[in-house]
Amino acid sequence: MAKNIAFKQETFRDDYTYSNSAEAIRRFPFPFAEDEYMYSVNIEQHDGGAPGSVFEHAIDIDEHYVAECEDRRITLEKDPGRYIALPHMKDAQWDMVELIMDSLSTDYPDLFQLSKDGDNWHWINKPLNIDQKFVFGDESTLPMEPFEYVGRQVQGDWVVMDQRDDDLFADMGIITSQADWSLAFDAGMSFKEWHGPVPQANELGIFDRALKYLLHLQYGSPVRRLNWTMTVNPRLDTSPEEYPLWGPDNVSVTADNVGQKVHLRVELQALFRLPRSNAMAFSIRGYLASIDDLKTYPRWAKRLRRVLTNLHPDLSEYKGLDNYRQLVIDYLAPMDDGADLGLGTHPE
Repeated sequence: MAKNIAFKQETFRDDYTYSNSAEAIRRFPFPFAEDEYMYSVNIEQHDGGAPGSVFEHAIDIDEHYVAECEDRRITLEKDPGRYIALPHMKDAQWDMVELIMDSLSTDYPDLFQLSKDGDNWHWINKPLNIDQKFVFGDESTLPMEPFEYVGRQVQGDWVVMDQRDDDLFADMGIITSQADWSLAFDAGMSFKEWHGPVPQANELGIFDRALKYLLHLQYGSPVRRLNWTMTVNPRLDTSPEEYPLWGPDNVSVTADNVGQKVHLRVELQALFRLPRSNAMAFSIRGYLASIDDLKTYPRWAKRLRRVLTNLHPDLSEYKGLDNYRQLVIDYLAPMDDGADLGLGTHPE
């Protein structure tokens, strides 16, 4: 994504004016490297990627940045409990200020600027018209708690996990665009408790291995993986708290509107070890592309159809796809000529 990003004015609720430019579709993190999918950890180093890709920088900023920050503001105003920071996480809050401000100002210097004179910091966020001088480590010099302040200025959700007793605990988070889980319910849970609902994960030992790996994650060596689900309408906030608003949408899909209404929702999940607190920052950055967006690349359309056709029933149910999965499969069927697509997530 070019640094001179054209930010869009759009909505992720009510009238749903969200859309993707051709560039945003091309850089979409399509998650399927083969024709079948079963849950996997698929962790790799988060140390950069192809120029213009969502993997290029530690924290990705794209054309939806301003609109997503506004959607977060709306959600937090309606439900302040989407931000939680337990009292012992003060050092981690300042770790997050440093991580996000350093990353954005380094990778997008035309948009974000940070100057430091000892503990006296000056932060400029041009897209959101923020100009803030503050003392690093002094909460009274910011308009709200440090993690909430900086968390409102970045796309995607963040959970910060405290490490103790050979486990990770979800003790801090800013969560306004989650795929049907609740921070209020999960706050304080251990890593495996938090992921308990994932089907067959315990039988396969996936999270035992993942936890063992993450406990040894080093500062300066972040890692990433992709996760996915689907959603009806380009809605960021599909939380249990808001189910009465979005749940009925799942039965609104028809053969005529499936291409516009159903979206593949891909999460770029990254994990960063934090220097002062030794906590673990877990970013969950969501990307939305309609089925019609994906159809612009026939290779993606064919692969998505095959993945959904072969998807294990437990995963389909867990991801909430059962009401419309067959409609998507049928809609994409005319594009699938059965050709061997080879391995890889590339669009062409």
